[in-house]
Amino acid sequence: MLDPTAPQIVVQCRTLSFSWLPADPDAVAALVPAGLRPRPDRQVFLSQYVVDDETQTSGFGAYSLTYLGVTLVGADAPGGHPGGWWTHYLASSPRVRQYAVARGAPAAPGRTSIDVRGDRLTAVTEADGRPLIRSRCQVGDTGTRIRSGLNRILTTRDGRLLSGIYPFLAEPVTPFEVESVEFLDPGHPVYALRPANPLTIDWGFYTPRASFAYPGGLSSWEPDEPAEVGRLPEEPAPAPAGGQKVPARRARSGLPSGS
Repeated sequence: MLDPTAPQIVVQCRTLSFSWLPADPDAVAALVPAGLRPRPDRQVFLSQYVVDDETQTSGFGAYSLTYLGVTLVGADAPGGHPGGWWTHYLASSPRVRQYAVARGAPAAPGRTSIDVRGDRLTAVTEADGRPLIRSRCQVGDTGTRIRSGLNRILTTRDGRLLSGIYPFLAEPVTPFEVESVEFLDPGHPVYALRPANPLTIDWGFYTPRASFAYPGGLSSWEPDEPAEVGRLPEEPAPAPAGGQKVPARRARSGLPSGS
């Protein structure tokens, strides 16, 4: 087992990341512990990634992973990226799962694949041999733009909220467009995070070369104020300015996009 207090680095993995507005905001809010505040629109984020070779990691080996979570208010990382709460963490590697569980992540077995053919990307997350999530995107080529910064992810261990700051660097492709997200197993707990239909995307990117680090230590997190996370405000928050709705051609196609 890897020492969970030791830092780890992953380089040049294939990564799809984006966020959406959920079909069931109350179910999303119920996954966030007391003391943390989800956004009024209950934004959900997803990352599906594949590490193809053991030389891309400092100790994890090759693996694939999908994590999902809820974007938080009042937990921004240094530099301004909104913080998040992990709700699901599906990793193919027992070594990665053991490391993550010791750091408070809700790690469970799962497998992720990313297939790019021409300008079409399909990412599939499976658990127990069954497909759970299928994302379809239109993708282009990498350019000269670099996406970098710090993410804050909150977890819980032994009844304590913990904060981790994760540095990242990615080379996103252009163009990029999420065309559909399908949650395929209504009986799995991850189904609570399925997107609304029509699908509304806030942010997202695909990169064939993403690098990031797990920090060497976690710090205790003390919320600034208690949170009421069980219900939405009286007036639902509007979709984020500039949010991407599912393309009209895709909506007309009959392909499921959201719930």
